[in-house]
Amino acid sequence: MSEVWRSYRSAPPAGTRILKAADIGRGESRCVSVESANGRFPLVMVRDGEGVLHAYVNACPHQYLPLDGRGENILSRDGGLLICTSHQATFRVDNGEGISGPAQGEALDPVPVQEDDGGWLVVG
Repeated sequence: MSEVWRSYRSAPPAGTRILKAADIGRGESRCVSVESANGRFPLVMVRDGEGVLHAYVNACPHQYLPLDGRGENILSRDGGLLICTSHQATFRVDNGEGISGPAQGEALDPVPVQEDDGGWLVVG
């Protein structure tokens, strides 16, 4: 996994709690600001149809605007794509690859997230 997310000034340290794992179900996405001593870090998380959690920096590589900047609905109907609400760039949920629109050929920066023993999703 790429470590580019760590280069963001507000990148949270490993172990920073995000939300309870039960708060994001299959086929759901969630955009959150992760608070730490480093500041607020924009994160988008999505569980695919298999229940696998994927997390990315919530910044479209086209202009680094948040994917949900113009609305909360960023997940395609079939749950396979994330869609930037500003310019309709689309990204594969499973790997963040930009497949159409102005960010085609670019990718979202992945962030390692895991579930801890207490049922929290934490930065890995």
